[in-house]
This record gives sequence, structure tokens and C-alpha cells, in this order.
Amino acid sequence: MVEVIVIGSGTGVPYIRRAGPAVCMRAEGQTLLIDSAAGTLRQLSVAGIPYDSIDTILYTHLHPDHTGEFVPFIFATHYLPGYHRASPVTIIACEGFGNFYEGLRHAFGKWAEPKPGTVVFKEVPGEIEAAIPLPPLAVRSAPAVHTPQSLCYRVDTPDGKSVVFSGDTDFCTGLIDLSRGADLLVSECSAPEGFKIPGHLTPSEAGRIAQEAGVKRLLLTHLYPNCDEHDLVTPCSEVYKGHIIVAEDFMRLVF
Repeated sequence: MVEVIVIGSGTGVPYIRRAGPAVCMRAEGQTLLIDSAAGTLRQLSVAGIPYDSIDTILYTHLHPDHTGEFVPFIFATHYLPGYHRASPVTIIACEGFGNFYEGLRHAFGKWAEPKPGTVVFKEVPGEIEAAIPLPPLAVRSAPAVHTPQSLCYRVDTPDGKSVVFSGDTDFCTGLIDLSRGADLLVSECSAPEGFKIPGHLTPSEAGRIAQEAGVKRLLLTHLYPNCDEHDLVTPCSEVYKGHIIVAEDFMRLVF
């Protein structure tokens, strides 16, 4: 069984309906967190997911609305009455994350430093597709069209189920290739049709990626507030003939 939980379906714009971007995936006894906007720790608590149950955090890129809870997460691992994890958390991001983290440590000092054995950091290439060992899961990354450090990720289970996370991206052939035949594509859809934002997707663009990749389900997320004033499904369904879902905070998909 694979479970995908939307922790935050919004963006960096404060909006009472949608928290900032974060998605959780559970499969094969592993709990993965993809991005962590400010407030993600509280959102995890509301969703009933203990923060010390997170095995791996995958960062799609380093913009503040996707990494805002990184330092608070590290800080929270020091809280022994609440953090009971015995094995380290793996944090995966694009090459250059170490420099990003060094700046944060310079700003926050020891409070941004995990205790020994608490966290393992892995950097992956930003310019090519890469395989990331994460047994029993198989994880692959590919460049996205957003920033030089932007990645999309695919997670495959041993029994053949697969989920792809686009992160922030414009139309991207690499995302199409990474998503081929996936059970679920979690795709950003930042703007309604006719309100294109460079570096992001509209419903029809997300639909085109899903259709060309042949994915079974498409979950639209990373929604700016004006998305809720427009129909996202109709323009998406004109190009994508699979199942379309518009994300809401705390939505759960099981397959």
C-alpha cells in the first residue's frame, strides 16, 4: 500500500485555506517528506504524523517556501521528550545544499546543528538524472525547469507502484520522462489557465505532462490563492484523460 498525504497545498503566499508546500509519502514502512514550508511541523502534527517518524526528507529546491521548516526540524530533533528516533534521518537535495546549510549554520549557530548520528545529508546532481539508494524504495531525480538547483523525484516500490513529485517547474520534458507510467504524479499547478507564471505550470501544461507520460492519476498542488477562483479541472481534462485531483491540505490518497 502507498499513502500520499498533502501536508500543505499552497505556496509562499499566506492563505488560510492552504499551508505552504509539503507532501508526505508512506510505503514499505518508510515515511518520506517532500519539501517543508514554514509551519510543516505543526501540519504534520495535525495530520497525525509524528515528526520523529520521518525517515527521509527530499528537497526539490532551495526557495524559502520549500525549505522554511528545515532549521526548525533540525532544532526540534534536540527535544528529547518528543524525539525518540534511533536511526538518522536522511536529507536529500541538489548539489549546493551544503553551501546553503553552511549559511544557515552561520546564522543560527549550534541550534541549526543536529546531534551526532541524527541526520545524514546527501547531495545529488542537478543537471542529470540520478539514482538515489533508499532501500527498499528506489528513488530517482531529474532536473526541473525552475532554478539551477531544482529537482523532481520519482519513488518506486518493490511491488511496482510509483509516485512522482514535480516540485516547482515550468513545462519539462525531463519530468515527462521521469513520470512515464507512474501511478500518481504530484504536480505543481501554480496559476489558473490564462495566468501563466514563468517557471511554473498552468492546468493544461500539467495535464500535457501527465498525458504524455501516461500517468494514472494527477494531483494538482502548489496552488496560489487565485487558483481557487477558477476552474482548474476543465482545462486540464482537455489534454489529460486520466483521473484529476485538486489538492487540499490533509488530503490522503491510498493505492
